Amino acid sequence: MGKIKTFVEHVGEATLLLVKTVLVSVKTPPKIRHILKYMEEIGVTAAPLIAITGFFTGGVLVVETYPTFHRFNAEFLIGALVSLSLARELSPVLVALLVTARSGSAMAANIGTMRITEQIDALEVMAVNPLRYLIAPRLFAALIMVPALTILSYASGLLGGYFVGTYLYSINPYLFVEKMKDFTELKDIFGGLYKASVYAVVITTVACYFGYITKGGAEGVGRSTTTAVVVASVLILILDYFLTALIY
Repeated sequence: MGKIKTFVEHVGEATLLLVKTVLVSVKTPPKIRHILKYMEEIGVTAAPLIAITGFFTGGVLVVETYPTFHRFNAEFLIGALVSLSLARELSPVLVALLVTARSGSAMAANIGTMRITEQIDALEVMAVNPLRYLIAPRLFAALIMVPALTILSYASGLLGGYFVGTYLYSINPYLFVEKMKDFTELKDIFGGLYKASVYAVVITTVACYFGYITKGGAEGVGRSTTTAVVVASVLILILDYFLTALIY
């Protein structure tokens, strides 16, 4: 019962933190330069990693599915499979997990360090709202950059699948592209972007919340960072099922 009570408390407090941050942002929006700073941290510096991961994910999809499709002389449909798999599922989830591991951990560690060194208390003493200054810019930056990184992952995944399929497995390039265009609809791509937006909110809320409640010195910062990454990753995978069922 104690663990259930703690879980419910954490969910309630994290939700309240998100609601308060949104209300503060509506009343007094965060400064553009702060948003741009976190956009660079979350998105720009992660772009090469996302592009490489997406490229090889598309390639692996072709390698894994080619033997089965070849058995039925349906190799030309692999382009459609790669496109749909990346747009609907793989790109949003992989990007969210990578951003969680990379930027979510940094958010939790940064805010946690500020908490244990009493910098957040100092902000409150100076009448600076910590939610507006620390969390709101990160939330806006994540909402912009996680869907953008998802598009990058999708595009590089298509390139990877095309390269492996046409050059290594000699699939007809024209059929590969045409079937990909025939079977992929805008709702498939937008569905993936909706998922990415939800994941962006989850990552930022969870990481900032666990950083915000950090206590126990340097060891507490490490514990908060680990907890934030684990909780956000599990939530992403759980939400993925419900979002997929809802959108598609």
